[in-house]
Amino acid sequence: MKNKILTIISFAMIFIPWTILPLRENSWALESPTAEIMIACYAVFMIFSGVFTIITYVKAKVQNNLIKICLIINGVYLAGGIAALGMMILPKIM
Repeated sequence: MKNKILTIISFAMIFIPWTILPLRENSWALESPTAEIMIACYAVFMIFSGVFTIITYVKAKVQNNLIKICLIINGVYLAGGIAALGMMILPKIM
């Protein structure tokens, strides 16, 4: 039962980052402070979903085929989230 719940959570986390697309069609979402905050929140969620799926696969030993697919997709999200946060933070540091 625990394996199914963790798999469902990891699978649901695949679709949440795509909800930024309808939000970005609003004019208020394109203004500077709102856009930066929204992108940062989505990037942090993508990093969290990647780490959660890795922990589910390695520590909880949930190793079915669906979690392997989730691991690949959320791993890509993890890399994209780190890149997005890096592009936002590095210019402010330097």
